[in-house]
Amino acid sequence: MKNYLLVFSILTCFLLAGCTAGYVTTRPADVVYVRPVSPGPGYVWIGGEWEWSGGSYRWHEGSWQHPREGHNWKSGYWENGNKGYRWHKGGWEK
Repeated sequence: MKNYLLVFSILTCFLLAGCTAGYVTTRPADVVYVRPVSPGPGYVWIGGEWEWSGGSYRWHEGSWQHPREGHNWKSGYWENGNKGYRWHKGGWEK
């Protein structure tokens, strides 16, 4: 029984590790696009994000959103480390 739990735990770790955002040796080129016109007053522009999917990063367009009360939008950014480049997603911060 203990061996079964050990094997199960190890396999679970491998599966979860495969679901995390990956590293790339070369970061994708910056995406240049024209920001669409705001749909109305009170909207803030949320810049596009890179999303890890299927073993590579894919660009997800930005959008206009209503701000969250008491929060500020922090844009995502690339980090260059020992394993390569990795995208840190943006999000609302208090």
